[in-house]
Amino acid sequence: MNRLLRWRSRWKLMMPRRPKSTNTKVRIRNQDGRLQFQGGDHWRDYLRDPYHLMLTIPWPGFVGLVAVAYIVVNALFACLYLLQPGSLKGSDGSFAEAFFFSVQTLASIGYGAIYPQTTYAGILMTIEAILSLLAIAVITGLAFARFAKPTARIMFSRYAVVAPYNGMPTLMFRAANQRQNLILEAQAKVYLARDEITQEGVPFRRIYDLNLVREVNPRFSLTWNVMHPIDRTSPLYGLTAEQWETSFSQILVTLMGLDETVAYDIHVRHVYGLMDVLWNHRLANVMQWTESGDRYIEYAKFDAVEPIDPKA
Repeated sequence: MNRLLRWRSRWKLMMPRRPKSTNTKVRIRNQDGRLQFQGGDHWRDYLRDPYHLMLTIPWPGFVGLVAVAYIVVNALFACLYLLQPGSLKGSDGSFAEAFFFSVQTLASIGYGAIYPQTTYAGILMTIEAILSLLAIAVITGLAFARFAKPTARIMFSRYAVVAPYNGMPTLMFRAANQRQNLILEAQAKVYLARDEITQEGVPFRRIYDLNLVREVNPRFSLTWNVMHPIDRTSPLYGLTAEQWETSFSQILVTLMGLDETVAYDIHVRHVYGLMDVLWNHRLANVMQWTESGDRYIEYAKFDAVEPIDPKA
């Protein structure tokens, strides 16, 4: 026996471990440097994680899965009731009546026209009643979690630009709150991700923190120009537009804050690829004035950029 156990242990060590998922591939697109997940990053890839699946699947799929599960469970109990003929009083012994009796039991309706008259049917009814309590609690919790999941309606400008700001080359992009409320203590984090080669000749994907002129917006309600000065401490210092286009880089943005309406922490992320960063351009001015002197935001120009002469 001991020899057999030792042989099984050696066999497990010799056999390669199979990964849980072999369908997910990550690639970097040559066109814009964006990371893409092939065969992954979709709700249907969470079949091994039912809870995550039920939170990420679209609402029609969620309702459909619940309906299918409900029908399957009632059909199963209907078959179990029919295993003992005459177990249900008031039933003609058909599958349809057994199915609808199961629906009445699972939903705690109890019309009383059909009821169990044997110990076997009573045990099944008890098991189904306990199962209905658990099912209602789980489905209610999942539905509430889907409704209560905080979401952010924050949009980012189509392009990020590199343009002078107070005499300093600056990476800039624009964010806006699409809801008519406040995001308190909004915090922006910006990173540069690019491919590098180590001194040992090993390819490496490195992420740099980009310092911002202002990282926190105490009352984010309209628009926010996020700016990173390209000084000597910046990983973008000395980089030209031509070098950027061949650098396989990305600008990663994370914005977090407290939604004043629901008092929930919200977060949103955005990625600017190679072709999304325009050098020697500036963001168009979206601040406009009325004849009476009032200011307003013209969102039609939110994504607009204007070229500038680098020699000017």
